[in-house]
Amino acid sequence: QVQLVESGGGLVQPGGSLRLSCAASGSIFSINAMGWYRQAPGKQRELVATTSSGGSTDYADSVKGRFTISRDNARNTVYLQMNSLEPEDTAVYYCNAVGYSSYVTPFISWGQGTQVTVSS
Repeated sequence: QVQLVESGGGLVQPGGSLRLSCAASGSIFSINAMGWYRQAPGKQRELVATTSSGGSTDYADSVKGRFTISRDNARNTVYLQMNSLEPEDTAVYYCNAVGYSSYVTPFISWGQGTQVTVSS
């Protein structure tokens, strides 16, 4: 089993910044991709940003230019730097990882979520 633990959420004022972290642990042979998703009350979960093992990144249009996803492969950790935060960014943010726990065993794992609240 692969487990993901998120940290870094909290309350910030509009225009402020937060940095989320997500560390993967357990039986890991390789991680193909990691990403961040978010879900606001009454809304569907949406993709925020992803990064692949090859280094490519993708961002939701609503966060381009404000958020940056990065990773530390040696520590199986992914980060999300969030700048110029807006009230519309308020949501529970979830970390996701996909890969292989052995040479022939794929996995998909989700974190427990961390609350981000942007309010004055």
